[in-house]
Amino acid sequence: DKLHKLAGVLDAAGPDAIYRRLVSQWQVRRALVRGGREPHGLTWDDGLAAGIPDFVERMQHLDSVTYLPDDILAKVDRASMGVSLEARVPLLDHRVMEFAWRVPPAQKLRDGKGKWLLRQGLYRHVPPALVERPKAGFAIPLDGWLRGPLRDWAEDLLDEGRLRREGFFDPAPIRACWAEHLAGTRNNQHRLWNVLMFQDWNRRWGSAAAPAPLAASAA
Repeated sequence: DKLHKLAGVLDAAGPDAIYRRLVSQWQVRRALVRGGREPHGLTWDDGLAAGIPDFVERMQHLDSVTYLPDDILAKVDRASMGVSLEARVPLLDHRVMEFAWRVPPAQKLRDGKGKWLLRQGLYRHVPPALVERPKAGFAIPLDGWLRGPLRDWAEDLLDEGRLRREGFFDPAPIRACWAEHLAGTRNNQHRLWNVLMFQDWNRRWGSAAAPAPLAASAA
């Protein structure tokens, strides 16, 4: 998956275009959604980070105003509050954040290794074996679920006839993406999940505002 990501940014116009591609799941969004036009939010606002000359810091800034509040923190809040669990994010204390933004980029990223300054502090108190460990997130095995227990559910929502009747999506790229995933030639879990979430929402709440179905030639 990382190789595909890398190949997808090789012809990008510049660093900021690379960032935008890396944070996007579908690179052919206008072709995916029939008559679609993507609203350009903060990620595409060239003026937002115009005063930050360092590319790494521009990415950090954009992450902090988009991905952080709109994704990671939102998920943590919903998951923790759903079971009455108080969750805290100490590294987002405003004093830590303010200090981190004053730290020169060379003390954040050095010799290809991130969090350099934080690591130096930890080395004084924690055995290196506990610091130099691969990052471990809390992701679910979605790729396997879509090929296994969720396959029938997904197949129903991604059915070519259904997509054509509803008229929101061009079935061709979605069916190709689904076939790749089922064959195991590529892990398309995130791209498929975006479509599946819309499809499941639409099934529950109705599609009264759906556009006219795609013509057969559009396949």
